[in-house]
Amino acid sequence: MTRGEMLIGPGEVFLRLAIALLVGGALGLNRELHGKPAGLRTHALVSLGASLITLVGIEMIHPDSQMDSVLRIVQGVMAGIGFLGGGVILRDDSHHSVHGLTTAASIWVVACLGIGCGAGQWMTALMALGLTLLVLIVGGPVERFCIHRLERLFGKKEPGLPPEGP
Repeated sequence: MTRGEMLIGPGEVFLRLAIALLVGGALGLNRELHGKPAGLRTHALVSLGASLITLVGIEMIHPDSQMDSVLRIVQGVMAGIGFLGGGVILRDDSHHSVHGLTTAASIWVVACLGIGCGAGQWMTALMALGLTLLVLIVGGPVERFCIHRLERLFGKKEPGLPPEGP
């Protein structure tokens, strides 16, 4: 293989990037519809960027070499995405609560989905997208139902109080 020659054809590269963009956008749309700080564009760009850097890593390695360099790129993406996710987490001292954790987690998942798309792991990425959307759509109502049931059984606790018992 000569320098500049692609391992993956341009059509396949475009498809991987486009699917990453759509996958990230789907999760971002859910966050957008719930009025969260990171929405469609943020999630779509994170997924696209993760896919792009994965593809670039795959293209940069020599066909006979190990995938160590791609794995280092993946590690770098996962470490770096924490800073972006951390930016959407807010602490509210007046209500003893933290907001933005689900959005931060969805940004992390979107980076993983982008890496999967960049590596050409379509089925895995699409299954993970479906499961993630399931958690984002159904998780809130299930969580509220469980909390309501537990409060009825054990009584409501004041926020910020330590748990009872030894």
